[in-house]
Amino acid sequence: MTRKRVVVIEGEDAAPEAMRPSLAVIDRLGLDIEWLHPPVGALGIERSGSAFPDEARAAIDAADATLFGATNGLSALALFYLRWGKQTYANVRPTRFVPGACSPLAAPQGIDFVIVRENLEDLYLGVEGDLRELAPLSLHSFTAQCPVVDLAPGAYALKAITERGSDRVARFAFELARSRKARGLPGRVLCAAKYNMLMRSDGLFRDRVRLMAAQYPDIELQTYIIDDFARRLVAEPHSLDVVVLPNLYGDILSDAAAGLVGGLGVAASGCYGDDYAYFESVHGSAPDLVGKNVINPTATLASAAMLLEYLGFADAARRLEAAIAAVYAEGSRLTPDQGGNATTTEFCDAVVRRL
Repeated sequence: MTRKRVVVIEGEDAAPEAMRPSLAVIDRLGLDIEWLHPPVGALGIERSGSAFPDEARAAIDAADATLFGATNGLSALALFYLRWGKQTYANVRPTRFVPGACSPLAAPQGIDFVIVRENLEDLYLGVEGDLRELAPLSLHSFTAQCPVVDLAPGAYALKAITERGSDRVARFAFELARSRKARGLPGRVLCAAKYNMLMRSDGLFRDRVRLMAAQYPDIELQTYIIDDFARRLVAEPHSLDVVVLPNLYGDILSDAAAGLVGGLGVAASGCYGDDYAYFESVHGSAPDLVGKNVINPTATLASAAMLLEYLGFADAARRLEAAIAAVYAEGSRLTPDQGGNATTTEFCDAVVRRL
């Protein structure tokens, strides 16, 4: 296998404290990976006056993938490029309980599902404005029973769901369900949206997922109103396999799902496009933990395992996952968020000993 080149963007606040020892763990696997560290965020501003200079964009374009920490905003332009610039439309967020993790559930054993979140559309287009701007459109609210502009002063946000965006994330979800079924998992897709109220937008998302299901007769499809899915997420998490959601619901409810299995400190994610992917912890930059060496690196390590699988190092990814699981099962080197008193580096050292 030829050498793989991976851009590393550490992020801000406490995120580098998770990233640096995590990279040291991966290096112990002896893989042919070159880590690239282009100037992004504060370093980019210091060197060139730009938080996302052309040098960083070129490095991302030339790399096989990117491993991203977490941003407080300084690295956001790089993150936007990784997402919209590279068209990474499927945000994959696994939710799997590892024995020893701090779950609020009485019986979390066996929880193993994946939320596939559409990553580019919905309200995340970022189109907002003053309600008075809508006056020329003569829009009428069927619920308030008045022209929308009559509701001013106020603000609006544009929600957009497209056939193309829905189709490609639906196909990704069904392909993932098929691959999970081959590994002995249920092979089932659940689609949820607010299609009872948002009939044109969320209804379109549901309908495109249903159309895609016809191409996968071996995969069962379930559809639920998002309210009902939120209940099922809490009450029946063991029944879930692959869940496909529009952007906003996927963002919020995947964080809720992380709470079932140990919190955001264990929540990994990968964002996939047709020819590029980047991987990042779901948690934020944790400014309250800066300099304390206690941020949980599990999310970074688990995201790195997803990266390794994407690069073709599947065996190494399984070894890394098994080592993390062994540290949790043993229990003496867990970080404070998991009820322990180990530092970030002590946790990573324990993972290395288990490799």
